[in-house]
This record gives sequence, C-alpha cells and structure tokens, in this order.
Amino acid sequence: MADNSHLENRRFVQEFINSEFVHIKSLNNVESILRRVEEDKKGLEDQLSTVSSEVPKKIEGAVQDASNSVRHIQDISEEQTKISQDITSHLTQTQPTKENLAQFTTQVEGVERYVHYLRWLTFFEEMSNDIQQSVLVNSLGGAVNFFAEMFDICEVLQKSRCVNLVQFSNSTILFWHRILKDKLSSEFEEVVKQLGWPFLGVSTHVPLQVPRPTHLELTFRLETLFEQLLKIQLPDTMTGRMRRSSQTSMVSDDEERPLLLPLQLLLKPLRKRFKFHFTGSKQTNALDKPEWYLTQILGWIRDHADFLDHNIQPLLNRAGHPHVEAKVEFTRGLLTLVADKLAQDMDSLLYDEYLFSHTIDEVLLFDRELRGSYNYPASQPGVLHVLTVQDTFHRWITVERKFAVEKMDLLFSSETAWTCQYGDIEDVDDMKTGECAEGFMTLMLALTDRYKPLPSAANKLQFLDLQLELIDDFRIRLTQVMKSEAQDPLGYTFLSILNAVNYVISVLREWSETVFFLQLQYYRAEQYYTSRDQSLPQEPDLSSLQGAVFDELITLFQLLRTDMLSVVCNLVFTEMKARSKDYKDEKWLGLPSDKEYISRMVSASACPLLLLLKDRLHQLQLQLATPLFSRVWQTLADIINTFIMEEVILNNHFNDGGAAQLQFDMTRNLFPLFGEYTPRPDNYFKDVKEACLLLNLKPGSAILLKEMLNKTIHGSKVDPNTEKESPEKVLMDMGVFKLSAQEAERVLNLRANWPAGRQGRS
Repeated sequence: MADNSHLENRRFVQEFINSEFVHIKSLNNVESILRRVEEDKKGLEDQLSTVSSEVPKKIEGAVQDASNSVRHIQDISEEQTKISQDITSHLTQTQPTKENLAQFTTQVEGVERYVHYLRWLTFFEEMSNDIQQSVLVNSLGGAVNFFAEMFDICEVLQKSRCVNLVQFSNSTILFWHRILKDKLSSEFEEVVKQLGWPFLGVSTHVPLQVPRPTHLELTFRLETLFEQLLKIQLPDTMTGRMRRSSQTSMVSDDEERPLLLPLQLLLKPLRKRFKFHFTGSKQTNALDKPEWYLTQILGWIRDHADFLDHNIQPLLNRAGHPHVEAKVEFTRGLLTLVADKLAQDMDSLLYDEYLFSHTIDEVLLFDRELRGSYNYPASQPGVLHVLTVQDTFHRWITVERKFAVEKMDLLFSSETAWTCQYGDIEDVDDMKTGECAEGFMTLMLALTDRYKPLPSAANKLQFLDLQLELIDDFRIRLTQVMKSEAQDPLGYTFLSILNAVNYVISVLREWSETVFFLQLQYYRAEQYYTSRDQSLPQEPDLSSLQGAVFDELITLFQLLRTDMLSVVCNLVFTEMKARSKDYKDEKWLGLPSDKEYISRMVSASACPLLLLLKDRLHQLQLQLATPLFSRVWQTLADIINTFIMEEVILNNHFNDGGAAQLQFDMTRNLFPLFGEYTPRPDNYFKDVKEACLLLNLKPGSAILLKEMLNKTIHGSKVDPNTEKESPEKVLMDMGVFKLSAQEAERVLNLRANWPAGRQGRS
C-alpha cells in the first residue's frame, strides 16, 4: 500500500511539473506558482481545523436525539400494552351481549325473509284474483296484461334459492297460461275460420265472402287475439322440459324450438287433416306412395303463402317480431308432420329395398323442391335428418352401393358401352365419350346431388367414401377391359377406354374445384385431426386448403392414361418402323440432282411409311378425344423426328441429289401430314429440319461453316466475346437453333459433295 501511495505521489508531481512548465520560459512563473501552492496549503489547514472542532459537537447532538427516541418508544410500547389489555377486558365483558344481539339479528332477518316470501305469495294470489275477475267478466285483454305482469315477476324469481317459491310461481304461471290459452285459442280459431282458414284445394287463398264491415271487424279481432296470444307465449326455458318429456317424434334440435302460439293454432286444423289422411288404415296412408303426403304438404304451403305474407307477417312486425318469417315458421311446423310420418314408416321401409329406395327418392325430391321452388331457407331444418339416423343411414348407403354396382354391371355389359352417343354428330363432343363412361359419371353426379343437401358433414363424408370407392372400382374395371383388348391397341374398344379414362380425369378435376368438394376436403382433414368429430363448421375457411378429395384417384387414372397412350404410340411407331427399312437403305449417294428432274417426286420407298402414318393419324383423330389426339400426334412427331435423325440421316451419306430428295420428302410430304393439326408442323421436327438445311447448304457456305466448326471444336479456343467467330451465332444466322456445334459438324460430314482437296479434312 505504501509503495502504491508513493507511486501515486510521484505521478502527481510529474503531471504537475509537466503541466506548469511546458517550456524554458515557464520558469519565470516559479514564484507565482509557489505563492499559489502556499495559499492552497493554508486553506486546507483552516478547513481541517474547523472540522476538528465541529464534528464532536454534531456527534454529541446525534447521540442525545437517539436517547430521546428510545425513551419515547418505550412510553408508546407501554401505552399499547395497556390499551390491548383494556380491549381484551372489554371484549370479554361484551361477549354475551354480542351473542344475544347476533341471535336477535338472525331472527329479524328470518322474519324479514318470511315477510318477503309472504309478500310474493300475496302478489301471486292478488294477480291470480285479478286474472280470475278479468276472465269472469270476459275481459281477456285485462287478464293477459295481468298475466304478463305476473310472468315478469316469475322470471325475476327464477334465480331465487327458494325452490318452493319458484315452483309455486311456475305452477301458477302454467295454470293461468293453460286457461288463457284455451280461451284465446277458441276465439282465435273461430275468427280465422270465419276468414276461410284453412284454404284447401286452391292455388291461392280465397277467403269466405263476408260483408265489408264484418271483414274489418274480423281483421281487428284477429290482430287483437294475435297480439294477446304472443303476450302469453312462454319461453323455452319453462316449456322445454315439459315438451321434451312428452316428445316422441323424430325431430331435430332446431325443429324442437316451439312455434309462436298463433302459428301453432293456424297449423292445428292442418295437423288434424294430415293425421286423418296419412295415419291408420286410410287408403291414403300407403307405404308405396310417400309422394301423396309430401305433395299435400307442398300444396298447403302454396295455398296459404299469400295469406301468411299479407295478413300474418304484418302482425308479427307490429308485435316486435320482424325477424320471424310467418311463411318459414308455418313451413317448419308442417315439416314436423313429415318428419314424424317418415320416422314412423321407416321401420317398415327398411326391409323392403324397393319401397325404401322409392321413399328416399321422393324425400330428396321433396327437399329440393321445398328449397328451390318454395324458397325455404337452407339454414332452416328440413326432414333429411330422419334419413341420417344410424340404421336408416347405413341401409341407405348399402342400397346406394348395390344400385351403383348393378348400374356399372349394366353399363359394362351393354353392346353400346363404348359407343359415343353423339358419334353421328360432328363437333358436338370433343371428348368422344362412350356410353359407359358418360353413364357412370352421370351416376356419380346423381349420387352427389343426393347426398349434397344432408345437414351433417360426417354423413357427407361417408357418402364421399362410397363415391371414391365406386370411382376406383370403375377404374379397375376399365383396366381389366383394357387388358383384354391389349392385343389390338388401335381397335375401337381400346381407344374408347382411353377416351373414358381421359373423360373421368377431366370431370374429376372440374369437380375438385367446386366449393362443395373443397368443403368436403376441409371436413376430411378436420375429421382426421379431430378423431371424427362431427361438430364441423358448415362454412369452413378454404383459403389454406391443400389438395382435393379426388387427387389420389386422378393420379391413378393419369397413370392408366399414360400407359395406354404409350401403347398406342409405340404400336404406330413399330408399324412405321417396319415399313421404313427400304427408306433407310435408300441410295442417297447416287440420287440425281435437281437439274436432272423436271419435277421432283416423293421417294417411292417413303410412300408406305407416309401412307401408314397418314392412315393412323386419321384413324386416331376420328376415334380419340381432341386433347388425347393432340398428345398422340405430338408424341409421334417427336419419336419420328428422333428416328429419322438417328436411323436415316446419321446412318447415311448424301450427295446433292440425296440431300435434295431427303429435304423434299420431309418438307413437302412428312411435315404436311401434321399441318392439319398445327400451323407450324416443322417446329416439331427441328432436328430433321435443321439437318436438311445443313445438307443442302451451298458448297461454299458449307465449307466455311465446316472449317469454322472444325477450328472451334478441334482447334484453338475461340474468344466467346467475339460474336463474329462464335459457332452458335453463325449457326443461328443460318437458321440452326437446336443442333449443337458438334451435331452440326457431324451432319456436315455426311455430305459427299466436298471438293477433292477438302475430303481429307472430313
């Protein structure tokens, strides 16, 4: 520590000298510096003296303050102890009084509760008396108002822990509700009856002809009774349990929601008529004629629509129910009759395949007409949920599978299975689809339409699985028939099967892009991740959806199509190759030049080849779908281009006449065969076209090009930035874009018309 202090002092002195004496002239300031230092020293000594005298005084004062604080704390502590003892003593003395007071308070609170309880009982008794008096004097309006006031209090008491009071209030409400409902219902039914309700057997309602004043009076009474019935309408919370306990019909949760009282009364006579005609031993109650009661329901909806829209809907709007549509609610009420009837009949229908299928057809048609022609909202419940009950739904799936398989058997066994329905009409069906494929896809479309309106996503997915199974079965059957026809790939049946495969792919792709099947793909994915949870959203978010429900099947059909196209193209090429031997062996070195011809003609050895190709292309164009034929001729063009290049051109040498004949055969005969299908057929024979161009170059140009290519490929490197010497640039200027420099040189070496001095360089 001493060494460190010494070093610090030494460093301080050095810094002081360096800062004060910058140069030799600074020595003149020594005296002033000395005086300044002495003054600083004296100041420090004075401060030290002051501190030495004041600090002990401050310390003494602090000690005195601390002593005073300690004494004060001791006094407070003693006072706190005394107060605590006094409080404890006081609590001990007042404890009996406290206990007595608590007991009295409990008794008072109990008495107050009894008083309130009795007040509520008195209220209900008084309100009941008021209602009774109003009923006795036939003042139903006053009775309804008293009932509404009582009901408001009853709603408030529902949260009370006084169970008996709540039960009493509910019982009182239900008691007077039944009485008022009976009285108002009888008057309401009488009024609507006088107005001609229900309107039976007419296309539009025709009310009874009553005098104008009487009609106005009836309308006023209808409005008054309608409003009063709405006022005594009980909520679901009060009537739901009672309704569910007595409910035996097959209805969905939405249908279980009760109708408004006036609408229930409007439906009452129709319910009676429905039960009279379509239950029991009546002739109209026939299992094989479900269309009878379904048509009757549609007729009633039609006949009463005008009255509901013009007379009932305004009453609902004025009564504060504008969101309730009279016609929709009326229809929903009638549909409960259909659901009940259908559920009762289903036990008998399950064991009769024909009747079951017929009923399913009629119900689906009924739902479609109800939603379409009668504008019944898709969000409202229908009757299709009856068909999704487990036993019924499984039976439906089984029947659909059986009928679909039987239909496929008929389609494949038909003598016209592979005949196009529009074969005799040109430009009608570019797909050239046979009856078998078109019939099957029509069957699949009909199946889609049948299960599309089902309310449950899980049921739709089960039908989708059936649909995928049937489509794959159809693919397997096509494959089996295709293999049996494999010995004749150019036969009508084989090509029709190829058209069928292509048609199925096209239809499945189109279906995959529809909203319905995209939704099913979403449901399918959600079902996988949620372990078949049926509570799936009816309007899913499709923005992040990947893939489609038919992707796997489309891939399988595409593989089958590719294999069949390959078989067709290979057969045509094999036939063409068998007829090309003479053309390949043509004496290209000895053919006369253009000067020796008046008019050049196609090579005789090329005629069988070209005739075969022309016939096959024409045959395939007539029998194949337009997209398939486009693939076929383009594939054949590519194969022929490679074959002629490798087997004819590169395996021979050509004089001027041979090169000219080859070019004539290609550009004037082969290329035009494909000119019917594309405006530029030469673009599909680029190798042959460019080889013919090189073989027919003028000798001077050919020599210069050959020397340049020879120098580039076998000699010194050419500066790639020198476009003038670039072989690719030179070849493109001559119209050669596809052949590389090496391939171009190889073609030039096939020329036999080089000058004698140039032969050695070839």
